[in-house]
Amino acid sequence: MGHVELPGWDRSAPVGLAGAPGPRADSRRSRSKELEDLCRAQAGRREPAEPAPARRKSVRFARTAAPGAEALGLGITAWLVLRAGDQPRAAFAAAVAALVWSGVRAVRGRYADRPGGRPPGLLSSIGDWLLLIGALAVLWTVVGDATDPATAVVALLPGLFMGIAAGAVRRLPRPRRRHRQTRRVLVVGEAAGVERAVGLLGSRTDHPYAVVAAVPVGTTALACEVKVPGRLGPTPADDDASTVLGGAFAHDADLALVVPGPQLSEERLRRLFWALHDGGLPLSVLSELSGIAVDRVRPAAAAGLTLLHIAPPLRRGPQMVLKAVVDRVGAACGLLVLAPLLLLIGAAVRLGSEGPALHRQIRHGQHNRPFTMWKFRTMVVGAERHKEQLVAANDHDGPMFKMRRDPRVTGIGRLLRRTSLDELPQLLNVLRGDMSLVGPRPPLPEEVSRYEEHELRRLAVRPGLTGLWQVSGRSDLSWQETVSLDLWYVDNWSVATDLGLMARTLRAVTDGRGAY
Repeated sequence: MGHVELPGWDRSAPVGLAGAPGPRADSRRSRSKELEDLCRAQAGRREPAEPAPARRKSVRFARTAAPGAEALGLGITAWLVLRAGDQPRAAFAAAVAALVWSGVRAVRGRYADRPGGRPPGLLSSIGDWLLLIGALAVLWTVVGDATDPATAVVALLPGLFMGIAAGAVRRLPRPRRRHRQTRRVLVVGEAAGVERAVGLLGSRTDHPYAVVAAVPVGTTALACEVKVPGRLGPTPADDDASTVLGGAFAHDADLALVVPGPQLSEERLRRLFWALHDGGLPLSVLSELSGIAVDRVRPAAAAGLTLLHIAPPLRRGPQMVLKAVVDRVGAACGLLVLAPLLLLIGAAVRLGSEGPALHRQIRHGQHNRPFTMWKFRTMVVGAERHKEQLVAANDHDGPMFKMRRDPRVTGIGRLLRRTSLDELPQLLNVLRGDMSLVGPRPPLPEEVSRYEEHELRRLAVRPGLTGLWQVSGRSDLSWQETVSLDLWYVDNWSVATDLGLMARTLRAVTDGRGAY
């Protein structure tokens, strides 16, 4: 038996099942039927939420700017490569390639706004790029252009990398950012499931869902702070749908999030889904799965059952080989290009305080193997000896030690930490194979000794020079947030994800948030 409060109702009456009256008379059943008809009518008239005018302008600008930015990036780099190769009509060829690239991406829906949809992955970007080459090959054959094919392919490579990076950035979790549009959610389920949904959705801002109310199943009180316009009884009732629809109408919810449980049987769920769909209220079902990228989930059906196949994390295969190649080549190129900057920073460290320019530290890497990590010295010599005296002033929870105003940090060290330039010598560790360009933060031995069992999974991959922790707030994150981000990366990483993280690292470094 359910109960719902709406404007104009007698709010002094008992709410839900606590102190609920006995079985309803026929007159009360007719009132429930009227309420259901009213809620269905109101839900049917509810129009999809529209973004505010300023938000509509920003969304429209983003849709317009994305094709232009990709076309400009591809056009400039292609022109430079073709010109360096002494190809005829380099500017014209680059302009045509840029236009065709934007057309291919637009036709395949890469610039479309798809809330909740899957962003393009590695294979999709490769497919776009191959279509670009095919289209240009046909076009070049028709017009009889004399451009060298090998040079043309090299000139088009930036388009592939931009497509991969664009899809990866859209797919990454962003714990500290808010979505432009918000879905007002009514959670339906047993108390434990409602509390889990409300807690998880309220702890992050990288999604468009805002819980506005909940309709619990059963009499158990909720431990979370959420409005409860009504309750469903422990057994199916004729007014289940009217209770949910009435609660959604009372709090202007535009999505019902159903949490399955023992008291929501298959038949009860099916009838509730029918009624909510007929009433015009969209619904989603909360899965017990968490921390799994959508690209790893493949739905299937068997014997009337809905199955979710979960692909295993990448631990071997072509992407692992490609990641190793990118790491070694990227580290070698970085050391060569940044050599003057490294020498300048080393000299500044030596002049700023007594002691060596580089600091060696034992960290734990993949499979808990210790290795020597290099970085520019940012503290006074012998800083480790003073650490025990500062433990009480730790600004970070969990086993990691961080202080916003650590007295051991030198003047030049504070600048290096804020800009993350002190991490550049770790390119040597990447070149040696101890670390990767992208991965979890390398932990200290004393931190690992305090890990719980699930936290040791962070060591299943090589630690990284940058990663989700680096681009999501660094030391401003709590320990649980840091672990959650690292575990997500361990299970869901891909080459496309790595490229997206490297693209976001530059913004994180210039922002400097959480670096101390």
